[in-house]
Amino acid sequence: MALDTPRSRNKAPVRRSKAETAPSRPSRLRLWLRRRRGLLRPAGLAIGIGGLLTAAALATMAADPYGRLTALWDGAAEIAGNAGLTVQEVMLEGSRNTPPELVLEALNIRRGDPILAFDPQVAKERLELIAWVDSAHVERHLNGTIRVRITERQPFAIWQRDGRFSVIDEKGEVVANENVGAFGRLPLIVGTGANRMAAPMVALLRTVPEVQDRTHALVRVAERRWNLRLRNNVDVLLPDGQEAAALARLVELHQKQGLLDRPLASIDLRLPDKLVLRLPSQAAPAPEPTVQRVRSGRG
Repeated sequence: MALDTPRSRNKAPVRRSKAETAPSRPSRLRLWLRRRRGLLRPAGLAIGIGGLLTAAALATMAADPYGRLTALWDGAAEIAGNAGLTVQEVMLEGSRNTPPELVLEALNIRRGDPILAFDPQVAKERLELIAWVDSAHVERHLNGTIRVRITERQPFAIWQRDGRFSVIDEKGEVVANENVGAFGRLPLIVGTGANRMAAPMVALLRTVPEVQDRTHALVRVAERRWNLRLRNNVDVLLPDGQEAAALARLVELHQKQGLLDRPLASIDLRLPDKLVLRLPSQAAPAPEPTVQRVRSGRG
């Protein structure tokens, strides 16, 4: 308690200047923080959840040396979902032939699901099980976006075997068994094992456009050698391992004699020093497999 002395009674009151009594103006930092208060809340929430997860993980790992954090992560994902960290959008890049419904099935996520419950690695592995997908990259963003980039296998040829048609890539892998007619401009290859051996033969055929333009299908015979079925139903029998030399010989004969446009049943080039031509009335039984037409009207 202060004493009331005469000296204190005679003391003049202290006057404050206007600068001291006027309200102070907020600093630039305070104004900047006030304007971004709405943006800072989600960031603060994410940081807070991250801190809780870290602390809980450390505590759980101390009690569980094998690191079984599945239940903890599921609980954190539910908390994050309740706090607004949910899936809002899925962005897909690189898809041309991959059915969208297969992509959604592989992702196994819906709008509104907790974003932390989504596992990008698991989604990547599921996507790469789709026949069209060669590789996949999946990103998860806390703003609610799932970004997916896929690299597709390129359609290379149509493969016919046992009366069925499939689209294959250059390695011979089947990428589609449906809607094959949409790829009717691709080379048609026929026979067991033809899918694995087609790439070198298709590349070789491209070097002889006179033959390529007249070829309807490449037929693998006994998984050993090739026949060419021309669009006029002529079969060209090629030797095993000497296809390039035989095709060069065929082009030379065509240029001199118009051989490819003659009404023949077959042109046998299997012997390097002998040419065998068969007329339709002399034709031998057609080699297996039988060449069919793709439903799109190919050829």
